[in-house]
Amino acid sequence: MVNRLRLLRSRRVGVATYHRLIAEYGTAAAALKALPDIAKEAGVDNYEICPEGVIHAELKAARAAGASPLMYDVPPYPVDLAQISDAPPFLWAIGDLDLLTRPMIAMVGARNASSLGTRMAKRLAKELTEAGYVVVSGLARGVDTAAHHGALDGGTIAVLAGGVDVIYPAENAQLADDIRKNGLRIAEMPMGLQPQARHFPARNRVISGVARAVVVVEAAAKSGSLITARNALDQGREVMAVPGHPLDARAAGCNILIRDGATLVRSVEDVIAGLAPLDEGADEVPHAPGQSTLPLPDMAKLHDAILSRLGPSPLAEDQLIRDMAAPATHIAPVLVDLELDGKITRQAGGLLARVV
Repeated sequence: MVNRLRLLRSRRVGVATYHRLIAEYGTAAAALKALPDIAKEAGVDNYEICPEGVIHAELKAARAAGASPLMYDVPPYPVDLAQISDAPPFLWAIGDLDLLTRPMIAMVGARNASSLGTRMAKRLAKELTEAGYVVVSGLARGVDTAAHHGALDGGTIAVLAGGVDVIYPAENAQLADDIRKNGLRIAEMPMGLQPQARHFPARNRVISGVARAVVVVEAAAKSGSLITARNALDQGREVMAVPGHPLDARAAGCNILIRDGATLVRSVEDVIAGLAPLDEGADEVPHAPGQSTLPLPDMAKLHDAILSRLGPSPLAEDQLIRDMAAPATHIAPVLVDLELDGKITRQAGGLLARVV
């Protein structure tokens, strides 16, 4: 585990690169040994891997917080999450690990949710747990908070943007502690890490990735909830939405999703009915994350080439791929790593911009 964490925490090793290194070298120890030479081939001199002391400090913090490790190819890592192309190689977890073996439904929505929206989220969450599902959300204000409260007695998982031991927002400290006792908290980031804006899109892909479907309860036309819905579609998950009044901005995102084909949700029965075809194939064996066949030094060079072409002004992803004259299968994993590292941001309409 120490070697895996050292590899993952090393500079310029993102999710896609980590999986590729493990696939190519077989073990984290072998990948660590090769990493300086790979960096040198890519034009990076004096490369240093993550010091072992840093990892031991993280492990010590995990023991103090009562956190358990979840490694990508080792149970009880979530089976559905393992199927996505950018599956986290490692997660920290605090709470009831048995929840990871049950089918999960994600529920997200507006932070400034209306009273009707929070009541709907809480009721849906409660009834979904009564039907045997675990409700997953992001511990944010509004809909997330209501969903966790509704599902607390039956099974809920909170996916955190920072370290699993760092509660954000602070007002949900008691809820987070209740989830520790009766549910589960998981996080991809290192122990003790304060969440930053760039961590939330990464968190959102985990929320949708662990679930069989995502239910959106109130969301503006441009919101993090719609990013989660987009992730869900990219991951092959079912997207469902609660409709709202056309003049309520908090319902605009949900109404757009329904217009574009999302399942309309009026009650828990609509959610369960939409899940029936998914549940029939629930026992399929998960596959490993998709890998680019590009050599690792070339992946590193592509990383720099993409950054050199992007600036603060948005550029369409399709245009970038054309400009790079490289297959989309080579570029996509690098874009994921750059986004998770906070080097680029994705905007509405398939636009990319460099963070400066």
